[in-house]
Amino acid sequence: MCISKRVLSIKPSPTLAIDAKAKALKQQGVDVINFGVGEPDFDTPANIKEAAITAINAGFTKYCPVAGTPELKNAIINKLKRDNGLTYAPDEIIVSSGAKHSIYNLIQSVIDDGDEVIIPAPYWVSYTDIVILAGGKPVIINTSDKTNFKIIPENIEKVLTSKTKAIIINSPSNPTGVTYAVDELKAIAQVCVKNKILIISDDIYEKLVYDNFKFASIAEVSPEAKESTVVINGVSKAYSMTGWRIGYAAGSKNIISAMTKTQSQSTSNASSISIKAAVEALNGTQQYVEFMRKEFEKRRNYILERLNAVKGVECRKPEGAFYVFPNIKAFLGKSFNGKNISTDIELADYLLDVAKIAVVPGSAFGADGYIRLSYATSIENIKTGIDRLETALKG
Repeated sequence: MCISKRVLSIKPSPTLAIDAKAKALKQQGVDVINFGVGEPDFDTPANIKEAAITAINAGFTKYCPVAGTPELKNAIINKLKRDNGLTYAPDEIIVSSGAKHSIYNLIQSVIDDGDEVIIPAPYWVSYTDIVILAGGKPVIINTSDKTNFKIIPENIEKVLTSKTKAIIINSPSNPTGVTYAVDELKAIAQVCVKNKILIISDDIYEKLVYDNFKFASIAEVSPEAKESTVVINGVSKAYSMTGWRIGYAAGSKNIISAMTKTQSQSTSNASSISIKAAVEALNGTQQYVEFMRKEFEKRRNYILERLNAVKGVECRKPEGAFYVFPNIKAFLGKSFNGKNISTDIELADYLLDVAKIAVVPGSAFGADGYIRLSYATSIENIKTGIDRLETALKG
């Protein structure tokens, strides 16, 4: 049986692969500290679970409208108005099976063969492959910790061609935690609007920002930016609902209509039970969101202090999300316990094999010489894990 060239051109998610390997070792009885996972370790809040149970008992288990129920669309509209000052109509909203599904539907709906999508690196691992699956071409803008992993308008202008169709802005970012300020977003929006570039704003980590940093979506910075932007968000990170699979997109009616058509020929509606749970997440109490945010901030402060105390490790302070992205280039080209380490991939393998800690190599995110650690785990696990890392990197 022949496999399509399109599928052969992509790779499985490396973050999911690392997580699967760590979990497999744990099942074998190996004491692994997993810094590879990209989901909150907290349980879904009780009020949200109760809403789902009520939905099941009420028999809300049938097909729903493809783009989402009116109830959930209204909850999303109210959320975007309340939190972001953005106004949308119901036909400008689509609910999908996770924010990744929203991005996939969007790219499939707007990208033709050869269209270029600008993606700043480091980037979330799935962006590039989603673009490739649609026949598009990822155009990477490389950044580093020396530039705070941020792009500026000049970076965009340098890569513009007649085939440039879209740009993906992820703030707060996976894997770096970088979060753009309003003036930085305005500058990016101006060059995108001027050049008629569709802005894909991945806001999934919106609620997880620290040090009194005020989150802003690029769609907020001007009416012109809003018209040029599709906002991607969901309930997975803010409400610890990764397995419930509810994401959504907000944008112009013609794009949302195209995404709905695409979704109608793949998954149809998102899970009816998850839809009811998401309504409660958005409309109900937000106290648990703030509790999680504060806990993540404590963990970020601790892991950052510990990492920067390790000789050879350099790690900038992330403004959001729940990841740190330390520079580990000082360890490349060296030998540890008789094992030569030339790449971040080899270092990640070494740390898993010897230190029993799972991290994701930066090259998975388009940034060689770094590793990503998620601090969506307990302080105790972080302490033990960094102890092991420090010991392993002493040789």
